[in-house]
Amino acid sequence: MSSLDSFIELNDGVKIPNFGLGLYLVGSGSEAELSLLFALKQGYRLLDTAQFYENEADVGKAIKKSGIDRKSICVVSKVWDSNHGYEATIKSVKNSLSLFQLEYVDIFLIHSPGSGRNIDTYKALLELKGQGLIKSVGVSNFGIQHLKGLEEAGLPTPSINQIELHPFCRREKLVDYCREKGICVMGYCPLARGKCFNDPDLINMAKEHNKSVAQVMIRWSLDKGFVTIPKSSNPKRIQENMEVFDFKLTEKNHQILVFSLHFVYYIYTFISECI
Repeated sequence: MSSLDSFIELNDGVKIPNFGLGLYLVGSGSEAELSLLFALKQGYRLLDTAQFYENEADVGKAIKKSGIDRKSICVVSKVWDSNHGYEATIKSVKNSLSLFQLEYVDIFLIHSPGSGRNIDTYKALLELKGQGLIKSVGVSNFGIQHLKGLEEAGLPTPSINQIELHPFCRREKLVDYCREKGICVMGYCPLARGKCFNDPDLINMAKEHNKSVAQVMIRWSLDKGFVTIPKSSNPKRIQENMEVFDFKLTEKNHQILVFSLHFVYYIYTFISECI
C-alpha cells in the first residue's frame, strides 16, 4: 500500500511524490501561504500550481518559511496558453522562477494544447531543462493526437500528462496510451469538483471503510496508480485528504465503480466545455 512518502520515478529519472496539493482556485496572498505552510507541515511534498493560478510567489514564500529542505519538495507549474511560443515560453518561465524565488522548478508542463504552438513551446521547455532551470518537462490536458504530434516532431516523450481523472471521468484509452509510452499520469479534480458526493455507490463505500466520500474518491485515484492532487485551502480538508493511506478499495468496490454513471456530472461537464 502506498504512503504519503511514496513516489513515482518518471521516464527521465526525476522522482515525484504520488500525492500532493493542487492549488487551482486556492487564492493568493497570506491566506494561500498559510494553507501551503499547513500542508507542508502535515507532510505534503508535492505542490501543483501554474502561471494561470497566480500563486507561484506564495508557493516560493511558503517553501522558504517552512524550513524544509528544498530538494525534498516537488514543485510543478505550467505554461499558460498566452505564453506559448519559443521566446514567450522562455520569458514566462524565467518570470515564474522570479516569482517563486527558486533556482529551479522540478516539473514544468504545457498547461493545454489549445494555442496550437505546442512544438515551439515544448522545445523552449527542453532548452530550459538543458540550462538546469527545469528538472522535468511534461504536458497537461493533452489528448492522444497531441502526444502523437510531439512524437512525430521527433521530440522526447513528455514525463507527465496531467488530466482530469476520477471514477466518473476515467479516460481509459488516454491513460492506456500514456502508460504504453511511459508517460506518468497525474490526475487533477479527483473529487469531481464535489459534484458526485451524493452518488449512492460512493456513499455506501464510504460507510464500508469508515471514510468520507472524498477520501474514497482519492483512494480510487491512488489505487489506479495516478499521481493525485486534490485541491483545498481549508486546513481541515487538507488534513482529511491525506488520511487515505490506511485503507484500499476492494476489488468489488472497483467493479461497482466501473459501471457507475453520473449523468448530472456528465451533463455539467458537457455544458461547461461548450460555453
